[in-house]
Amino acid sequence: YCFQKINRPGESDEGCILDGKLYPFGEISRTENCYRCSCSRDAMRCCTLFHTPVGYNKEKCKVVFNKESCNYDVVQKDDPSKECFVYSRV
Repeated sequence: YCFQKINRPGESDEGCILDGKLYPFGEISRTENCYRCSCSRDAMRCCTLFHTPVGYNKEKCKVVFNKESCNYDVVQKDDPSKECFVYSRV
């Protein structure tokens, strides 16, 4: 998933603002919310670093976002310490 945020004139001379945080002009390899971005005076363009699981046992498993790894973990509902097999992500 990717998006673009157009910078308003005079919004910042130091970089781009995303989710209330100022990022410097140039390439940002990882934001606080797990996006890879490019910041210019005109706009900020970002893409997610994570893929959303869609193919897994939805009856026995649940999806939990892991901000440390910037990915979704799929774990057993009755024992979250055990991972579930995921056969497709988007």
